[in-house]
Formats: sequence, structure tokens, C-alpha cells
Amino acid sequence: MNPPLVSLIIPTLNSVDHIGKCIQSIKKQSYQPIEIIVVDNNSRDNTKQIAQQYTDKVFNHGPERSAQRNYGARKADGDYVFFIDSDMVLSSNVVKASVGKFQSDKKIKGCIIPEQSYGTGFWAQCKILERSYYISVDWMEAARIFDRKTFEKLAGYVETNTGTEDYDLPQRIQACYGYDSIDRINELIYHDEGKMSLFKTCRKKFYYAQDLSAYKKYEANRDHYQKQASIIQRYKLFLSRPRILFEKPVIGFGMLLMKACEFGSGGMGYLLSKVKR
Repeated sequence: MNPPLVSLIIPTLNSVDHIGKCIQSIKKQSYQPIEIIVVDNNSRDNTKQIAQQYTDKVFNHGPERSAQRNYGARKADGDYVFFIDSDMVLSSNVVKASVGKFQSDKKIKGCIIPEQSYGTGFWAQCKILERSYYISVDWMEAARIFDRKTFEKLAGYVETNTGTEDYDLPQRIQACYGYDSIDRINELIYHDEGKMSLFKTCRKKFYYAQDLSAYKKYEANRDHYQKQASIIQRYKLFLSRPRILFEKPVIGFGMLLMKACEFGSGGMGYLLSKVKR
């Protein structure tokens, strides 16, 4: 029997600094067969031209990431659909380990791949510290690779969700198939935070929070939403390992400040969306 095909789907927007490294990490996977699908959203740089050097499946679709992902899935031929962002790099055994999970247990419908951040500058170091707390925390990790039949049965990502779609789909799968329908591997995805600024990360939270109403209206999301949207829950998580938090106290305090600013910006974005409606 031939091994199952895995479709790697990458939504892009002005991703010229990242897309080459992302696709190269896919090309270096220890597992085959793989197909690479890039769905661009009207980039103004050379993202599409770089992607076309690696794959002939480069498309243009929008308006946002969820719509791009669903479009890529419709163009996919794989038994499994794997969604990554253009600023991510896969360790070499990610696909092999993920397929192994699906093949070993047919009740598994989606698989979590833990993320480790890297980047330059003070705020990137704060983000690296923050993400280190989320590994194996079920309300902060989300599956990225899915059994295609399951993905199609649940109609993929909700296209009105932007920023929360990573959580929404796996949680709807668990509501339908049970908590143990989502599993995880230990291989890593490396997430390039680049040179972060406090303003940029707060602006992103402000933008994404305007779609929170679409996310929290689903019953499957409410339990995790109450934790994800609570700054108290997040600080309790950080303070559960104080040695790590204050091993580098300047970075630790910077991370706590960054999260407070992000929550404040997100709150303003959410309130703005309420006013608009």
C-alpha cells in the first residue's frame, strides 16, 4: 500500500522574507509523498514568484487567512491537510510523526505540533518566553494537521474567524468526535517572530479581537474561550513556573507587561466591534 499523500497549505501575504525558508523546510521532510499549496492574498512583493520556484500550486484568494486555508484545501489531493503559516519552519520529522499518529489510531482526527518561537530584539525574547509556557496546555495549543474527510465534514475553517480559527476548528472536532480525537506529537514547528515591537503585537491583537464574537458564539469554544480571554488565567499560568519567569527578570517583567498591553489592545478591539454592530 502506498503511503498517504499529505497536502501542506500555506496562506501568504507579503511573505517574501519567510516563504523560501518555510517551503525549504517542507522539502527537507523525512516523509513522502507531500504536495505544497500556496494561497496568496494579493501580495505586493515577490511572494508568489518565490513560491512558484518550488510548486506549481500557487493560487490567489482572500480576503483573510481562513478563506485562504479553505481554498487551499479545495485544491488539495491529500489524505491529510496540514496548515502552516509562512513564517514557520518545520523540523524534519514533523510530517512523518503526524502521519504516524493518524495511522496508529483511527479515532485521531487532528494533531497538535508544538511551537517554539525565535526572533531578534527584546520583545521577541519576551514572546519566546511566553510561548514556552503553552506547550502541552490544551487551551492554548491547537491542531494544524487534519484527516481530510473530517475537515470536509465540518466544512473547514469558519471564514468569519480571523486570529481564532486555529482554536475553533480543533475544538469543534473534539465536540463532534470526543476529546481524544485530537492528539499531539513532540516534533517542533519553529515560529519566526522576526524583530518584534510592542506596538505591532498590540495592533495585531486589536485587529484580531474584532472577530471574537464569531468565535465565542460556538458552544464548543466557550470553555477554552473563558480561559484564553482571561488575563488572570494567563498570569496564573506564567506564575506557575516562577523560576523560568524570573530566571531573566528583565525579560520576565517585559513579557508580563507585553501581555497586559496585548489584553488591553484586544479588549479595545472587541469593544469597538460591539460599537460597530
